[in-house]
Amino acid sequence: MRRLSALSFLLVLLTVAWPAAALAQGFNLEALLPAGEQTVTGRMVQLILLITLLSVAPGLLMMVTCFTRFVIVLALLRSGLGLQTTPANMILVSLALFMTFYVMAPTFDRVWQNGLKPFAEDKISEEEAYTQITQPLREFMRANVRPKDLELFEELAEERFGPRAPDAEIELRVLIPAFMISELRRGFEMGFLVVLPFLVIDLIVATLTMSMGMMMLPPTVMSLPFKVLFFVLIDGWNLLIGGLVRSFP
Repeated sequence: MRRLSALSFLLVLLTVAWPAAALAQGFNLEALLPAGEQTVTGRMVQLILLITLLSVAPGLLMMVTCFTRFVIVLALLRSGLGLQTTPANMILVSLALFMTFYVMAPTFDRVWQNGLKPFAEDKISEEEAYTQITQPLREFMRANVRPKDLELFEELAEERFGPRAPDAEIELRVLIPAFMISELRRGFEMGFLVVLPFLVIDLIVATLTMSMGMMMLPPTVMSLPFKVLFFVLIDGWNLLIGGLVRSFP
């Protein structure tokens, strides 16, 4: 009986002591990080910021690259031809995207070599990586922004946030919107030059159909084959893509 009591007491003791020992040796998140590095909270904040950055990456691509100019001109070309769904939106956006990668290849290469690659290899800090990543994009936007647009946003920033230091670089919150409206302006300028020949063809066809008394036939239906034929004969895609790429220094 005493042996049975002692055995029961031992089982109870083990039952009580085992969870306490397990809790004492619980999973420690701090052990996942090397000594001297950031805490788990800092890593979690970095992860959240990275996920947020990836979610807005398409918007960043449109804001700081030449994608805006390409897609506007291609959309106006389709409108000038009178084609509603040909080429499809996916084709136009894909073409504009690959043209963007082609034009921005030197800039992206500098971003990778000077910023992303050293940061991935833990050779530079987050602050230095941010500077090295944004500097090539800043130079690209600065080379293509219209001075008048840049002056506008500098004045707006001075009114709301105070004057900028003489030796300080232009802030991205000033440079990015100035670059975007500059690209919108140039995109519409080039789109106007693209659409103008098709407008002339529409006017000629409309005049001919009206003079022949063909009142019920829409002129756009008659002019569509001529506009497509004209665009193909002048090798329009070659001229347009070449002109768009060469419009960037």
